Amino acid sequence: MNLSGVLFFPVTPFDSEGALAADVLAEHIGRNMEHGPGGVFVACGTGEFSALSQAEHTRAVEVAVKTVQGAVPVLAGAGGPLGAALEQARAARAAGADGLLLMPPYLMLGSRAGFAEYVRAVAAELPVIVYQRGALVLEPDAVVELARIPGVIGLKDGLGDIDRFQRTVLAVRREIGPDFTFFNGLPTAELTMPAYRGLGVELYSSAVFAFAPEIATAYFNGGELSERLLTEFYAPLVELRGKGPGYAVALVKAGLRLRGLDVGPVRAPLSDLAPEHEAELGALIERGLALVSA
Repeated sequence: MNLSGVLFFPVTPFDSEGALAADVLAEHIGRNMEHGPGGVFVACGTGEFSALSQAEHTRAVEVAVKTVQGAVPVLAGAGGPLGAALEQARAARAAGADGLLLMPPYLMLGSRAGFAEYVRAVAAELPVIVYQRGALVLEPDAVVELARIPGVIGLKDGLGDIDRFQRTVLAVRREIGPDFTFFNGLPTAELTMPAYRGLGVELYSSAVFAFAPEIATAYFNGGELSERLLTEFYAPLVELRGKGPGYAVALVKAGLRLRGLDVGPVRAPLSDLAPEHEAELGALIERGLALVSA
């Protein structure tokens, strides 16, 4: 699977009744496709995966596949209890998705062998990128073991343990080869990309791309502007993200609303931004856009 450039994680819009707004999701993805993402990851963390019903998850994947029209790979979130993960995987396959981002199982991780069997079962349905985050902390040899499972094609790192991740990359490259995909999946990944590039990892997920693709693309293109964006946009954005639990998703939805696309609120247990924080976000977006257009 050819993933390159900036990876796009769309939000899941909700209407005034709290239902999935499929037409807004199509508009959201369509607008951002004009900025050339290297892959679309629908109904994942930014898409409030854990708050969606199975029917909503399936519909979101269908909309993404139809909107993208094969221009880039479309991957869907999957995870939780094995039965739920398999149902999501099969529905995503039927909808035409190219692969899955596999979230850690809910609450119970079990043994290393048990987790490998969990991954094996889901990867039998569609190619899988395993998402390492939260309680799921994988040793390098465990990642090598997972990489040997047919259908397991990559690892998204949401931990940020640079020492562990370097050893993991080296072990997989030595034992498996160069085709296994690694990418930085930390919130506001641009801030840590200089470190990940030092490990030989170029791919990353970009929350900013979802609401300000002009800024995300300008950062990706490199040069002096990237350094200014890190200092004047991304670093303050990370500070703002830390002012409330769940703000990693709420910031993205607020950013989209500020830019004229009504994607609705986040779902409980997440909460939307406090008014003063939304104003702060608006000022940051204006600053970032001004830097890009200067």
